[in-house]
Amino acid sequence: MASNIQAIRGMHDILPDNSHLWQFLEDRIRDVLDRYGYREIRTPLLEMTDLFKRSIGEVTDIVEKEMYTFADRNGDSLTLRPEGTAGCVRAGIEHGLLHNQVQRIWYRGPMFRHERPQKGRYRQFHQIGAEAFGLLGPDIDLEMVLLTRRFWQALGLQGLQLQVNTLGTAAERSVYRERLVAYLSQHSEQLDEDSRRRLQSNPLRILDSKNPQLHELIAAAPTLMEHLQEDSIRHFETLCSGLDAAGVDYQVNPRLVRGLDYYARTVFEWVTDQLGAQGTVCAGGRYDGLVQQLGGRPTPGVGFAMGVERLISLLEARDMRPGNAPHAYLVLVGEAPQQRGMELAESLRNQLPGLRLLTHCGGGSFKSQFKKADRSGARYALVLGEEELGQGVIGVKPLRETSEQQLIALGELAAFLGLQLERETPNRSAPK
Repeated sequence: MASNIQAIRGMHDILPDNSHLWQFLEDRIRDVLDRYGYREIRTPLLEMTDLFKRSIGEVTDIVEKEMYTFADRNGDSLTLRPEGTAGCVRAGIEHGLLHNQVQRIWYRGPMFRHERPQKGRYRQFHQIGAEAFGLLGPDIDLEMVLLTRRFWQALGLQGLQLQVNTLGTAAERSVYRERLVAYLSQHSEQLDEDSRRRLQSNPLRILDSKNPQLHELIAAAPTLMEHLQEDSIRHFETLCSGLDAAGVDYQVNPRLVRGLDYYARTVFEWVTDQLGAQGTVCAGGRYDGLVQQLGGRPTPGVGFAMGVERLISLLEARDMRPGNAPHAYLVLVGEAPQQRGMELAESLRNQLPGLRLLTHCGGGSFKSQFKKADRSGARYALVLGEEELGQGVIGVKPLRETSEQQLIALGELAAFLGLQLERETPNRSAPK
């Protein structure tokens, strides 16, 4: 007997019982993005490997250890996308969307990183992100943060905390980098293996280390803020003033550096303490040099990405009910009702486009069909047997309340169900 084939480690199925949460999240997020004037872009899962080496940075963990990279039959090095921004920039350059234009776009879909699988961190994971190109000022940075705050409001999520920081310009970071390396080199014996490896290649990432044994050392390190010029300071102060005016509660975290090399000036994260170690649910920032770095003309950019699986975990804690359960389940007992049932079901669907009607197939006793109707989550069981068909009526039995079954003329059934649809809450999926 052949062994069962299972999903690849770190990749998971989204089963029908859980898909309503994904639909609820995607619908709410899409609605907010549309209200802010962001348009969707869809890019390939596969890109040339060089795209990510040039954008993310060759000395980052993602490029060094986590990317799914392979040679195709032509010998080209291809990579399953580990994040969405680089593909958006490549598409923008290729199709002439960025030069002397303002673009607000968003994307969604699976990303791939060969990480150690754990709750909230998978090898195939999903992101929804947004990018704005062609705007230099801190006002668009503020809009990005306010946009994400509105997501949490639309999803009914509470308890998310905003952290912000500035990374300054590339020139400012270069000066700071030298001082940071000098400081850390004096304490190299205290550094862990990852930090020693990063000391010369990517020292700012040491500031974001999760190793508690390094926290005291990192706390005493020189700060980037001390090396910023007036323009960078003013940009960050304007952002913070905007957050204050909008009533956004936030924390300035000078150790927030993000794991991608292309960030400059504003960076931010929304974090939660409800998901254990994987506390970041949304992160982003400004990347004014990335378009030029990838071959385009100098174009400022800012964006963010959200981890869908982590947001789904937060929604699961709210005990969300399926929003796509059938309104009605059609029980058909007897040969003639079975023949008439399909005709009746199609007629109802034609008259009521919003009706979710599940028609029983496969025969079986009244008892067994009624059990399946109840398990379907339907609000009503519509019972059509030989006796009902002969009288030109159908039984309507509420399944989610204690009301008695009533008989309704077949010709009046559509009108009855239409009234029930009108009373239905407008939310497709809502807390119990």
